[in-house]
Amino acid sequence: MDAAAPKILQVAAPGLTDYEAGLRIQETLAAARISGAIRDDVMLLVEHPHVFTLGRGADARYLRAPVPGVPVHRVSRGGQVTYHGPGQLVGYPIVKLEGRDRDVHAYLRRIELAIITALASFGITGETRDGLTGVWAGGRKIGSIGVGIRRWVTMHGFAVNICPDLSFFHAIVPCGIAGCEVTSMAALGRGEVSVAAFGAAIVSAFAEVFGYDRAERIELADLTAIAGAPSGVSTFGNEL
Repeated sequence: MDAAAPKILQVAAPGLTDYEAGLRIQETLAAARISGAIRDDVMLLVEHPHVFTLGRGADARYLRAPVPGVPVHRVSRGGQVTYHGPGQLVGYPIVKLEGRDRDVHAYLRRIELAIITALASFGITGETRDGLTGVWAGGRKIGSIGVGIRRWVTMHGFAVNICPDLSFFHAIVPCGIAGCEVTSMAALGRGEVSVAAFGAAIVSAFAEVFGYDRAERIELADLTAIAGAPSGVSTFGNEL
């Protein structure tokens, strides 16, 4: 990228998206970012239908009680087991790490800071814990992070609990952390905050923390067309 060109974050928010479809979208966008077909970094913001995922080295024992009808996927991100479902915002940054930014730990810390900044805009104090990845609020985990990196382009990302059904977390040991309890913005008294409203806040915070000149909304269909993806990617419901 030309040094004089603005640093832009393209944001697509297609709404409720099947997990496997979302993974295919990420893979397409990451390949396009690696090849240069997409010139800017991308943030994909979605909700998923109920699903459990395990990181590449996750211990299946942390999935304590599989829920009938809820799929389980093992994927190439780091981390242990987590849950995704409606009412939870999932962000997938497709970011090309260059120069001094090629530091995975620093990348994780910056995502944490973006989540904490976004939560603060709604009056919720988020914090990190030494030796652990993610964000806690009120003593319970509210944001999880698990990433994958391919040729220094990131995939997977973060999930923040806005107003999900927290009972699904009872089926797992969240992130493989013994005794870990989870919370949500709704459980912390901010039940009026929508997934879309938090999505706007996290885009603003992410752009600030990562030094983008601006964030621009783009339709997923337009983005995947630029990337050379086939048409007809399956999503459900309205945009965030």
